[in-house]
Amino acid sequence: MVTSALLYLAFLGAVSLERLAELVISRRNARRAFARGGVEVGQRHFRVMALMHSAFLAACALEVVLLERPFPGLLGALALAVALLAQGLRYWVITTLGEQWNVRVIVVPGATPVSGGPYRYLRHPNYAAVIAEMAAIPLIHGAWLTALVFSVLNALVLRVRIRAEEEALGPAYAAQMGGLPRLVPGRRAAPERPSSP
Repeated sequence: MVTSALLYLAFLGAVSLERLAELVISRRNARRAFARGGVEVGQRHFRVMALMHSAFLAACALEVVLLERPFPGLLGALALAVALLAQGLRYWVITTLGEQWNVRVIVVPGATPVSGGPYRYLRHPNYAAVIAEMAAIPLIHGAWLTALVFSVLNALVLRVRIRAEEEALGPAYAAQMGGLPRLVPGRRAAPERPSSP
């Protein structure tokens, strides 16, 4: 008999396959960026982020199976809708950035910041999608503990990641994108603090 838990595990499997496909695209784009003189920053926090994302989907499955979380009805349906919308935002980001999209922070000297697509509204739409997914994917099948723990971990990692990325992108990025909100549309960005000498 097909149960909601089995359907949820199948959904997690599909998300895992999609993430593997993204890694293939990312590696291809990284090779192209390095060939154009790209420089990678943030390798240390990237390892932590990669480990967290790998553990996330496993934790979703384990909490549902081991703790026998039931499908939460309307909340689960709403969480699925949020997860699918977040996935759509991820694809919009990947399509908009094209060869510049990467899971790593690789800056190509002289490359102009992308300001089309979702970047008309947010500085970091991909991270907004990740935040939504970290909360929504576990809640599809009542894995509230995973949603809570990984949302907190993700916030800590993104705090470091966004700072490193914006510093690496430099003054041209700050001038072009600095007035946009980072993660929440319509919310104005905090004024940039001047760097200490």
